Formats: sequence, C-alpha cells, structure tokens
Amino acid sequence: MNAQVVYATITGNNEEVADVIVEALESAEVSVTKTEISQTEVDELESTDIAIIVPYTYDQGSLPDEGLDFFEDLAEADLSGVVYGVAGSGDTYYLSDFCLAVPKFETQLAQTNAIKGAEGVKINLRPDEKDTIVLQAFTQKLIQVAKNQ
Repeated sequence: MNAQVVYATITGNNEEVADVIVEALESAEVSVTKTEISQTEVDELESTDIAIIVPYTYDQGSLPDEGLDFFEDLAEADLSGVVYGVAGSGDTYYLSDFCLAVPKFETQLAQTNAIKGAEGVKINLRPDEKDTIVLQAFTQKLIQVAKNQ
C-alpha cells in the first residue's frame, strides 16, 4: 500500500502536521511520499492508494496561495479508487474562518470520485500531544478504508 502526503506551510506548523501523518503511515508499513503542494501535480495522486492533503488556512479563511493551482486542478481530476483525507492547521483567532481550507479541500476532493476515508482534522497552530493522537487515529482510519477497497 502506498500514500502521498501533500502539504503547504509558511511557518512550519503545517509541515509538523504532515510529519505526524507520515510517521503514522510509516509505522503501519505504508510506503509514503511527502511533497510540497506547489511542487506536486494532481495526477501524481492517481497512482496512490491514499492521498492526504495538508493545507493551512490563513487570514479570513483563505487557501494557501501556493496551493491554488493544485486546488483548481483537482476540479478536473479523476481519483477513482483513491482514499483521501484532509488535515490542516489554522489559528482559532479567526473564529468562524478557522481551518476553512480543510472543508474546502474535502469538497474539491469529493468531486474527483475519490473515497473519503476519514473526517477532516483541524489543528490550532501546531500539533500538540492531543492533536498527535487525533492525527494518528485519522491516519489509521484512512489505512483501514484503503485496505477494504
């Protein structure tokens, strides 16, 4: 089984989220590739069992600038059979705009015929111990769904 973790980060917080997920995948003996969103083509996800997108949200619910092309390219992708999950960081300071990139990417991925493997995870700033446990459970759920495909 293989997975690709695609992340965007400015402060490094979101790369920490991606790293927790990568470690959980590796612990489960899943072959994993981690790539930065601006260096990743959507069609790379077609040959993976599990695709995990890790976007940050900034300002008033904005998507990462460097991930806009990737987000738009998802609209035309066919990821049939690929299990996906989205986890990302934001800042609760922005209240109702907190981590809006997570559901925006989930909606976009749902249109690709991919299979949602777990509910999105929203992390305030950087992952703490509780967040790490949540991210590990998120990853395990994705693996379980992929095994059942």
